[in-house]
Amino acid sequence: MATTNPTLNVGGLARRLIMDGLLEESVAEDAYEASLEKKQPFVSYLVENKILGGHDIAWSGSQEFGVPLFDIQSMDMEASAFKLVDEKLIRQNNALPLFKRGNRLYVAVSDPTNLGAIDEIKFNTGINTEAVLVEDEPLQKAIELALEAMDTTMSELMDADLDNLDITSEDENSAGEDIDSAEISDTPVVRFVNKVLLDAINRGASDIHLEPYEKYFRVRFRHDGVLHEIATPPLALAMRIVARLKVMSRMDIAERRVPQDGRIKMNLSRNRAIDFRVNTCPTLYGEKVVLRILDPTSAQLGIDALGYEEDQKKLFLEAINKPYGMVLVTGPTGSGKTVSLYTGLNLLNSSDRNISTCEDPVEINMAGINQVNMNPKAGLTFAEALRAFLRQDPDIIMIGEVRDLETAEIAVKAAQTGHLVLSTLHTNDAPQTLTRLANMGVPPFNIASAVHLIIAQRLARRLCNDCKTVLEVPRDALLEEGFTEDDLDDLRLYGPVGCDKCTSGYKGRVGIYQVMPVSEEMGRIIMEHGNSIQLADQAAIEGIADLRKSGLRKVKSGLTSLEEINRVTKD
Repeated sequence: MATTNPTLNVGGLARRLIMDGLLEESVAEDAYEASLEKKQPFVSYLVENKILGGHDIAWSGSQEFGVPLFDIQSMDMEASAFKLVDEKLIRQNNALPLFKRGNRLYVAVSDPTNLGAIDEIKFNTGINTEAVLVEDEPLQKAIELALEAMDTTMSELMDADLDNLDITSEDENSAGEDIDSAEISDTPVVRFVNKVLLDAINRGASDIHLEPYEKYFRVRFRHDGVLHEIATPPLALAMRIVARLKVMSRMDIAERRVPQDGRIKMNLSRNRAIDFRVNTCPTLYGEKVVLRILDPTSAQLGIDALGYEEDQKKLFLEAINKPYGMVLVTGPTGSGKTVSLYTGLNLLNSSDRNISTCEDPVEINMAGINQVNMNPKAGLTFAEALRAFLRQDPDIIMIGEVRDLETAEIAVKAAQTGHLVLSTLHTNDAPQTLTRLANMGVPPFNIASAVHLIIAQRLARRLCNDCKTVLEVPRDALLEEGFTEDDLDDLRLYGPVGCDKCTSGYKGRVGIYQVMPVSEEMGRIIMEHGNSIQLADQAAIEGIADLRKSGLRKVKSGLTSLEEINRVTKD
């Protein structure tokens, strides 16, 4: 029954909904205040929290404000006019241009009081604009589809700011010559390259691959550890696109016969900048370029975001808070070793500690830490940097990678003489790390006394919480995969499906860890020249979960799928 209370404390659409008997006054007031606090449109708040259906809101709004209703689900988005307005304006105003008739542009809104959106779109497009009212949930889906189409159609670059992005080189070790970039500064190439970089950041990619072949040229992003093809620009543009990237990263554009390294910095705002580590490699049909995206905020997420189990996290924190000793992180390229180390450094970074790092190159910039970029051509190697650090009263030293005996020996001696040393190695698991050091030539006694903790890690894709589905797997198959009889009692497995909020059923990544303290018994095995199999057996006796068992824990908790764990851990 409709209410006619003249003392309502809300106006506009909320008042109409109360008057139509669709909302109680107290509910409308609470929802209105909550939407203001969350800086969320009132209509979206009602629909998202299932207070009222989108159809009822749209009908009342249409009657109250005389705005025509429109079924956006019947609209062919490919033929719509959303490309007339840039992405930022669509997101800010929660409004989507649908079609143009003559000199008039019709824009879909779910809130008929959102007149500011209509005026702003009219001002930016220079076209007379009128609103049509649609249901909120279909509007949100249409906006996402439209923006996705804008992202993937890289040949139609509509962003007005692409020409003026604040992009600079950070390669201080380049040849230093002034490069004449006039021949490759044409706007289409500049805009295309800038668009690729922005799209990669917005999609959360970790790497960009630009690859020339005999008959085509493709761009791929690595997202959640898996490569996806994004675009195939015209082959004729390949050399100019590669040359543009080389100019941006201060490489020699005339040299195409040898690999080159460079660095690009993109300032997204006053408080956020993204670095790109750039490498070129000559291939049969031109230079392949790979850009690693380095986001400094990744090391500030905190240890809980890395995916450690509680017992693993305790061991890690105990090791990095010791005054001396060595902590090693191992795993393949792209497994998150640097982020793990910098998360630890971030926890240790305080005014009473002297922290120095030597890396090739420095990937994450962090205030309060003395970071040194390796420059082998000038004689600055890991070993030389370590010698310099030890003359500068260090408390904590981080080495990008232990690659040779000289570096390993200095690092071990530093760990034995009152310094905490953090570093990485490229091995498959934690026990192999100890034997790798021995194979380098480090005396077994020094390994046993210096190394306190080894972490082997992988990154697995997280299942999307919005679309993951329960799987039925035969009991025998689960036992073969490594689950125990006790695990099967309450085991529920999930698999990927895929929806508009994820990529192939996955969204984000989670760490899989083997965290192995070096016990006295392990030290004895090392000094007796034991192998990695003996060390792995001892770790199992001491209850240390290997990578496979840690991965199965993540499957059991519903974070990822068995298929994904098999991809990253199964031999």
